[in-house]
Amino acid sequence: MSRLEFGRRDRQLIFSGRSNFALALMALGALVLVGRAVQLQIVDQDFLNSQAAKRQLRTVELGAHRGNITDRNGEALAVSAPVDSITVDPGELLAATEQIPELARLLRVDREQLSAQLSRNAQRNFLYLKRHMNPADAALIAQANIAGVSLKREYHRYYPAGEVTGHLIGFTDIDDVGQEGIELAFDHRLADRPGKKRVLIDRFGRMVDDVERIKAPEPGQDIVTSIDLRIQYLAYRELKKAVQQNKAKSGSAVVVDVLTGEVLALVNQPSYNPNVRAQLQANRYRNRAITDIFEPGSSLKPLVIAAALESGNYKANSRIDTSPGYVQVGVKKIEDSENLGRIGLGTILAKSSNVGATKIAMSLEPEQLWKVLSDFGLGRPTDSGFPGESAGLLSHFSNWRAISQATLAYGYGLSVTPLQLAQAYAVIGAGGVQRPVSLLRLNQPAIPRRVISAQSANAVLGLMEEVIGPDGTGYRAAVPGYRVAGKTGTTQKFTTGGYSENRYTAVFAGVAPASNPRLAVVVVVDEPNNGEYYGGKVAAPVFSSIVAGASRILAIPPDDLHGQAGSLTVAASK
Repeated sequence: MSRLEFGRRDRQLIFSGRSNFALALMALGALVLVGRAVQLQIVDQDFLNSQAAKRQLRTVELGAHRGNITDRNGEALAVSAPVDSITVDPGELLAATEQIPELARLLRVDREQLSAQLSRNAQRNFLYLKRHMNPADAALIAQANIAGVSLKREYHRYYPAGEVTGHLIGFTDIDDVGQEGIELAFDHRLADRPGKKRVLIDRFGRMVDDVERIKAPEPGQDIVTSIDLRIQYLAYRELKKAVQQNKAKSGSAVVVDVLTGEVLALVNQPSYNPNVRAQLQANRYRNRAITDIFEPGSSLKPLVIAAALESGNYKANSRIDTSPGYVQVGVKKIEDSENLGRIGLGTILAKSSNVGATKIAMSLEPEQLWKVLSDFGLGRPTDSGFPGESAGLLSHFSNWRAISQATLAYGYGLSVTPLQLAQAYAVIGAGGVQRPVSLLRLNQPAIPRRVISAQSANAVLGLMEEVIGPDGTGYRAAVPGYRVAGKTGTTQKFTTGGYSENRYTAVFAGVAPASNPRLAVVVVVDEPNNGEYYGGKVAAPVFSSIVAGASRILAIPPDDLHGQAGSLTVAASK
């Protein structure tokens, strides 16, 4: 073989070796790629998918609004307005620290404080930065495209009637959970149930696409209250004026529909505005008309008269000898302001005779008197369902002493709430039957429970009309065009060491129109301090204004167009 041929063969061998080596490298590379593909697509598929989901998929909450609260005519008392809250993934924002100053500027917070807050929560993937912002202001932050920052749609509770319905409606916390009033009592019905959806996000934490809806949101149920907002405004205005004019500590007024047991108005003074968080203090939002108790004083006398009539020992025309103007019970001397002599039951109410009421109460069996008062609803809650409702205080007859029964005759030694007293007077107005008190509008009145006979109820109603007559203590409660039946009450407040000589509670309770009662109204003014303190002078005018206005609103027909009711009832009793 020549030298030339030998060289050619060497070059071929070298080329062939290099080609085989290159092919081997390529085959090895392909094998590596295939192996890697198998690892990624099969072996590590679940892990990689979960990691991608963590970075690109989020499960977000779908907000739903809380149920609305309205008055009986559909007027809004509590509504939910849409707002936005600013949320952040602290880890994502800390990875882009250059954007923190811009976010702090938009949120109007200190940059150092914001950085510290993010650092403390670096391990979390969700953090609220600011709750319940105006959507327009929140949109400016969204437009800044700050890493990890997003908006969350929420709802903020708003109360259109403000302080007029504050005590009754109550309020919610920042998470829209009921805290007081109807908001708390019916939270299980008002509360919404948020939904959930899965979304795709970009590297800045912004949502770019909806992937799937996991659960649909469920709005809360609407609540229709028994309140008539027109009467509520009226009662609020008149009570506020009376409390201010009399420089009183506080006051309450309740209006109940005699025919159904529905509460048409319930107001207190001083009030609070549930839209102003700074006013949400326990001493301001306490609903005194339902939670606070007081001794009813002479406003209890019609119930004692009812018990007397039910005993069968008294009739509407019975007469009581109150001479010589006082009665001795043990060591206590119970007196009237004058010797009224022999008087009828109507005069006992009209002149508010403590002696007459005491003699009647002492003549009754303790168990009998207690049973009638208990059946009227004293000593137990009205079952209105309002949070914190007081049961009042009516001790069992087995614990009574003679003086206990005597003082109970004119409203001392027991305690009631304004709502309890209104319910009791509604029984008299309804012909002796009691319907449960309701704070919700009723489609059909509840089945009533008889408390006293219709004859006794009608007799007491007629006797109470004398209180409004020209010579009665409650003449200021008269309403032009309507017959009114009611009773005044003035009690000294119990303080450390006994009953105060200068602190009083003024009360007026009654029903109207007397010929066919529709409204039971109770007005309580606590510690009037402007000279007058009698229930007939402080509380009765408020009653008159509320009944007059409510009668017009409800179009209740007048039953005394000639203004003769007062004089006729007085004449009939003589």
